[in-house]
Parts: sequence; structure tokens; C-alpha cells
Amino acid sequence: MADFNAAFDVTMKAEGGYVNDPDDPGGETYKGIARSRNPKWSGWINIDLLKNVADFPKNMESDAGLQQKVRDLYEANYWDKIRGDEIEDQDVAESIFDFAVNAGPRTSAKLAQMAVEAKADGVIGPATLKKINADDKRAFLAVFALAKIGRYVSICEKRHTSRKYFFGWVRRTLEGL
Repeated sequence: MADFNAAFDVTMKAEGGYVNDPDDPGGETYKGIARSRNPKWSGWINIDLLKNVADFPKNMESDAGLQQKVRDLYEANYWDKIRGDEIEDQDVAESIFDFAVNAGPRTSAKLAQMAVEAKADGVIGPATLKKINADDKRAFLAVFALAKIGRYVSICEKRHTSRKYFFGWVRRTLEGL
């Protein structure tokens, strides 16, 4: 079965640290956690306090409590939602998890379901898990990657300011192959 800690480490390399990009609909973000989408996340209290301390935002990395809150949020809100512990192949689980972090667990689940020709309802259940675990790993990763890139194209067509993120999204997708 896949391992959350390994998947988390891979995704954190792509998510980076603290960002407050005015073109990003998520607004203020730390390690991919957007304040606008997670306003009640307790990590924001840590971050707001650290803003008043020297060496912000670098000082956030040394806050063990904040780092645990990041890990806990990702495990509960993303890994558990995609049922990562029940996906047999680590690379497949990492790809679905990483896209869940980037686009939301329902969107990631839908694209994974489409890749294995399961009912695309956005919830990975026993039938979807069985198909994911039975599918050829390389075929799944290729089809899933193409679906992700198609989604990114669609986002950029609808929201032109997101075009600056496109090649980074594609690079992130291809690194998971």
C-alpha cells in the first residue's frame, strides 16, 4: 500500500513555501494551503504571529507546530479523501494525491475515475479503488497526466491571468510520470 509520508514529501517539493500572489485566486498561501479556501485552519494563527518576528517567511520552517499542522491538514483533507492508504502503487497514489492538493480531491478523484473508466462522481470508493489497483500503472499515469494537462488548458482559457502558471503545472505533471 502507498505511504502518505513519501507522497507528502514529493508534493511539498512542488508546493514550496509562503506566497501571496495577487494573481492567484487562492491569495495568501503557505505550502499550498490557501487562506481563502482554508480560513479556519489553525496554522494561520502561527503564521500571523510569525509575521511579526525577524526572518519572515523563513522562520516558518522552524516552527514544528506549524509543520505538523500542515502535515495533518494534508493527510486528513487530501490523502484520506483519495484513500491513499488503499492505493497499491506508490507512484499512482502520489500522482492522485498531488493533483488533489493542486486541484481539490473531488477533481482529482473524477479525473482518476475517468482514467480507469469508473463512474466519475468525484468520490473514490471500493469500485474505483479496485479499478485503479488493477490498471496498468504506466497507462494510468499517462492517461491521468493528459487529463490534468487538459484541465490546466481549460483553466487558462477561462482565466487568462492563470497562464503564467501553466508551464509550472505541466512540469509538475510530467515530473510525476
